[in-house]
Amino acid sequence: MENLEDLKAYVASAIGLLTLLFFYLVLRKDLEAPVPYDVAPPAQIQPGWRGEVLDEPSLKVSGSSVIQCYAPATGASLGLVNPSTADGIDRAIAKAKEAQVEWAKTTFAQRRKVLKTMLKFVLENQETIARVACLDSGKTMVDASLGEILVTAEKLKWTIDHGEASLKPERRPTNFLMMYKWNEVMWQPLGVVAACVSWNYPFHNLISPIIASIFSGNAIIVKGSEATAWSSSYFACIATSALIACGHSPNLIQSVICWPNIANHLTSHPSIAHITFIGSRPIAHHVCASAAKALTPVCVELGGKDPAIILDDLSTSNFKRVASILMRGTFQSAGQNCIGLERVIALPNVYRKLIDHLTPLIRALQPGSILNSSPSHPVDVGASISAANFANLEALIQDAVDQGARLLAGGKRYIHPQFPQGHYFTPTFIVDVTPTMKIAQTELFAPVFLLMRAESVGDAIAIANSTSYALGASVYGSNSSDLERVVREVHAGMVAVNDFAVTYMVQLPFGGVKGSGYGRFAGKEGLRSLCNQKAVTRDRWPGVKTSIPPPMDIPFGSKGKGATERAWKFAEGIVWLGYGDWRGKVRGIRGLLGL
Repeated sequence: MENLEDLKAYVASAIGLLTLLFFYLVLRKDLEAPVPYDVAPPAQIQPGWRGEVLDEPSLKVSGSSVIQCYAPATGASLGLVNPSTADGIDRAIAKAKEAQVEWAKTTFAQRRKVLKTMLKFVLENQETIARVACLDSGKTMVDASLGEILVTAEKLKWTIDHGEASLKPERRPTNFLMMYKWNEVMWQPLGVVAACVSWNYPFHNLISPIIASIFSGNAIIVKGSEATAWSSSYFACIATSALIACGHSPNLIQSVICWPNIANHLTSHPSIAHITFIGSRPIAHHVCASAAKALTPVCVELGGKDPAIILDDLSTSNFKRVASILMRGTFQSAGQNCIGLERVIALPNVYRKLIDHLTPLIRALQPGSILNSSPSHPVDVGASISAANFANLEALIQDAVDQGARLLAGGKRYIHPQFPQGHYFTPTFIVDVTPTMKIAQTELFAPVFLLMRAESVGDAIAIANSTSYALGASVYGSNSSDLERVVREVHAGMVAVNDFAVTYMVQLPFGGVKGSGYGRFAGKEGLRSLCNQKAVTRDRWPGVKTSIPPPMDIPFGSKGKGATERAWKFAEGIVWLGYGDWRGKVRGIRGLLGL
């Protein structure tokens, strides 16, 4: 009977503990629940807005330092933005520095709550965010969904789910001599970091470094491009409003826009602990030289000339699927994509099939703006951010044709009948391109499908590796041996097998080698790069501590003749004991005993 009563008491106790655990988990989850908030959308995205079309769309205003914001798809003015001054940057850094002191004390749960709050807003306001990005950058709504919203949602969700595990102190192994110690690496916030980001993804490029920076405990100064200054304030407000909604200072995030002559003040500032730069190689030289003045580390992402290698064993059932991926990878955001497909390298059997299949599809692509997109008039390819590179593009294409390439579609700028002041380049298909042509070596950042022929897998790899760039790459086929050979031998920071650019969709480290830059953002490596990696050793057992053995204790003068020789033999013995084989360890023990 007593046993039965004991069993009942045990069961009741277990149920009580489980109930407490359940309520703890529910309460803990509620403490991280997202908080609703609103951010007023810009008036320019309302239906029917057109705006004053500028005679000569330009960011500069004669006789003024203001930035003239305009829609590149139409040339319509979006308004004026006053750029930051050096003093303004100093004030922004001071505010961020002060806010970071308190933010560094927050728990991961509190930081997750802010990201969950931001994610909820992004999911519920997808169309608004996409329209703002489209209006300021010229891209299509589908481009914005894939390149702005989808990847930002993934970054938020990954950081919410895996950020804490990435930044938790990590145990490290010990060795024979130091077995009485246990070791770890801690990741602690740097303080105030900066990100100088490009215009091609105005929402994602601005929000992505904010996510990583604040979750790792830092404050951030994010400098958007003057080309997308109009949208930067709205997008930054999405992040600062999430902080406010969760009871934190919005000063943690500072969005600044400035002309290049002022940017040097930010990149050389002694209070900036780390810089992420996304842009071109010529500008990167200036940024890195500037950052070197304060010895500030820089993560540099400089675009690429990404190859897609198409193997001859691509099955018939997979051909159209891969062709669709190549189209999206090339024409996404009008080709203004750092990991966009700049070269498609095909083996002989599939080469002709690609030409026959893609020619009519590329010729049918419709350039345009979200302002004239409709069910009866779909828009496939958006505008370019500027027409400044069009003459160079036309010259590169003509140079390739002069050397034997065939132009099957496009090849020149496009004057839109509704938006003649917009910046459009005709979707282009150029084939029979060889590695020696300038167009095969130059990052185009344009809606140009460039097709190259390779005679073998080895030849395809050699062509892929023939440029100074090495950001991303992809390979398509069936033979696992050939696929893995490409993965091993192609020069790139990221490789997707039978897919395009999906390494970022699972938050693997993002970055390249060679002329595409150095350092990584995204994933565990990206979070940790924004932290001070602090190595710590601690005592494993009470009373067992490091001490200097008497033969090695200084000064040696009081130890009599031969003291230094005895100290050397003792030190030599320690090394043999720690790192020799069993014979070496015996030799080490003899040395410690003075034998």
